[in-house]
Amino acid sequence: MRAERRLLSDDDVAAAAEEVDSSDLVPLLQEFVHLGKGRPRNLGLRTLLIGLHLCTQLNAGRIVLERVTDILFFSTSPQARQDLGVPPYPDDDRGFEASYAVVRRLFHAMREAMDPSPLPANKRLAREEAQRLTAAADPQTLAAREHRLALFTEFVLDASVRPLKGLLAELSDGSLAVDATPIRTFSRGRKTNGPELATDPDAGWYVRDGDHRDPDTIPVADAMRARAKSDKQAKRSTKGKRQSLKKRAKYLFGFDAALAVTRDARHDQVLLNDNTPNPEVLPALVLGVSLDKPGHRPAYNGLKILSRLRERGYKPGFLAGDLAYNNSDPDEWQLPVRALGFKPVYDYRVDQLGKQAETQGAILVEGTWYCPSMPQPLIDATKDLYDERIDRETWARLIAARKSYRLMPKENEDAEGHQRVMCPAEAGKAQCPIKPRSMGRGIHLPLVDPEPSPAGPLKVCRQRSVTLAPAEGAKHWQALEYGDAEWQKVYFRLRNSVEGYNGYAKNPLAEAIEAAGSRRIRGIAAQTILLVFQLAHANRRKIKNWVETLALNGGRPRRRTHHRRRTKPLGSWTPTGYLAQTS
Repeated sequence: MRAERRLLSDDDVAAAAEEVDSSDLVPLLQEFVHLGKGRPRNLGLRTLLIGLHLCTQLNAGRIVLERVTDILFFSTSPQARQDLGVPPYPDDDRGFEASYAVVRRLFHAMREAMDPSPLPANKRLAREEAQRLTAAADPQTLAAREHRLALFTEFVLDASVRPLKGLLAELSDGSLAVDATPIRTFSRGRKTNGPELATDPDAGWYVRDGDHRDPDTIPVADAMRARAKSDKQAKRSTKGKRQSLKKRAKYLFGFDAALAVTRDARHDQVLLNDNTPNPEVLPALVLGVSLDKPGHRPAYNGLKILSRLRERGYKPGFLAGDLAYNNSDPDEWQLPVRALGFKPVYDYRVDQLGKQAETQGAILVEGTWYCPSMPQPLIDATKDLYDERIDRETWARLIAARKSYRLMPKENEDAEGHQRVMCPAEAGKAQCPIKPRSMGRGIHLPLVDPEPSPAGPLKVCRQRSVTLAPAEGAKHWQALEYGDAEWQKVYFRLRNSVEGYNGYAKNPLAEAIEAAGSRRIRGIAAQTILLVFQLAHANRRKIKNWVETLALNGGRPRRRTHHRRRTKPLGSWTPTGYLAQTS
């Protein structure tokens, strides 16, 4: 049995070498991975990266350094080892341990050059010692390492989507979804306020509630919890229970992995009439990743990914995120995102519904600027739905009726985000006595009933147009009207895509990114390096499966596409459930 060792084919090794060379990772790493003086290393960075890539292909995206050692030193042909510069070691226990030490030292030299944490892993630091190390660390050095780690993740992910890079530029509208998904780390969590840290000091507790932060560190505000329930529902759910942050069960110890997933939001039907995928609708792929403690700095991590995507040449489109993002400070998320060219689409907390801001007389209602005389039932439609004062069908009609009161653009936004808009009467969408020329245009246009004021008409009413600055209502503004069919299509297509990708990459039979055992090296840098190789493998697997199910040139696909659930028709969604289908 020992004599029957199977070797990798030279073609597979050559393909991995070509993949690494085309990724430009080697010159990137050589810029900042300093291997020190003295005796030359027995293994080069290029060879290590080839071994890591081969390990992901043979091990469902997971990297285990023992497996990398076996691949490079003992599972390739003598000719392949010579071409890669792999030194010979005896095929016995001593030879394996020596070669494993070579791989381990080189991997950690690469990791150390990209480690943004001042805290060492694999030991339980006293809390006072951790605070001393953090205070003594050079912020500029840590920022430089963080930048290197971001570059590394970009190069690995870009290499994984290279077969579709041209199609992404040609066919995709540039839309993205950002979301943070929890992943475990290979460490046992310690008490949050205890005397010592865990062996992975950069990780934290993830709580399946609110903003996912550990309640022992920062209390979660009531407003950040799940959607508010009606009084009847609240009584049923809390009967016999004591609501206490301290008693909420902690879900896992690890990181939040912020992912940016690209998905074309323009297409409703993914499958063609023959039940095969549309070749012009590309699969959802991850283009960026960043790790942090659960619930910490969602805006910072998301914006870091988006900024780098724009620098790498990806065009901007719609951008969907969950409540953690649009509840950030506008200077940290909303305004920078718009400055990058993205068009945000959001959902809202129950306490943010209805009127959200006001400027020059115009009112911002659930992300869109409207006439100040829009009827109150239209303003409070979503709030009334939650309070069970109206039913779902009524809510859908009220949302549709808002369109007649929307401020209309007169010009495109300028380079700084300012835009001239006009009231609906000036745009011919409504009738208003303040604008006499708008009267008598037909009963199909709503008649606005402005409230008299001693100060006279509001600025948006008396002028033909007004200028809206990007900072006005920035926290809640979005590019589409909340709740209408277009918003539903874009928001749910993007949100479902990122959630679907999370589940795809967490498949225990594949990459299993949530499992701690799939990444057995501690520290935020090591966890990021191992995770990005898993995500790159998931991208390649997704692209391969998509290509196999295409029916090209009139032929049959190689593989049957997975059965897709029937989705609800557009326009049938409401915040409290779908509309009843009529026969």
